[in-house]
Amino acid sequence: MAGSGHAAKADPSIAEQTYLVLRELAEAGGIGQGKVLIVGASTSEVAGVRIGTGGALEVAQQLLSGVRRAAEEFGFSPVFQCCEHLNRAIVMERRLLEQLGLTEVSAVPIPGAGGSLGAAAYREMTDPVLAETVQAHAGVDIGETLIGMHLRRVAVPFRTSLRYIGEARVNSAYTRPPLIGGERAVYRQQEDNGSKLCD
Repeated sequence: MAGSGHAAKADPSIAEQTYLVLRELAEAGGIGQGKVLIVGASTSEVAGVRIGTGGALEVAQQLLSGVRRAAEEFGFSPVFQCCEHLNRAIVMERRLLEQLGLTEVSAVPIPGAGGSLGAAAYREMTDPVLAETVQAHAGVDIGETLIGMHLRRVAVPFRTSLRYIGEARVNSAYTRPPLIGGERAVYRQQEDNGSKLCD
């Protein structure tokens, strides 16, 4: 309250909100060294306007700051989805593209064709490249940019405690291998219990 003598607690910054969301997701999904996490974001939505109408590199820089902090803490490789104008291609380091054997596509993302986050990520990377697609182990969608096409099967929705970054709604998921085998299948290592042989 004004005049109460107590300093008002400021809301977390966009960078801090991003870090907190990614930290929760990484902990829940076991997303660490050797894992790929995709980030799709509308900086317009974060700033409180309709997607595609108010992109801002300044907002993108704050998002990247939070992503970098979480990636350094947990060891995952962050990659970034471009907008629809570049067919939602993925910005990543060339070493990761080559390690994963992905298909490179030729474009340089800019705010008007690729999106502010993709453009900012491309500028900050050591040897940036665009991949046609990726199969990420987890992902965060900030502002409903639809990252599902770049997630591995099977996606497990995860509700973080923060549901917004800035003014943008947040959705996230980690993935798990598909379960196969039917009613006799087991999914954790166990001691021999005398079950019938399969062959």
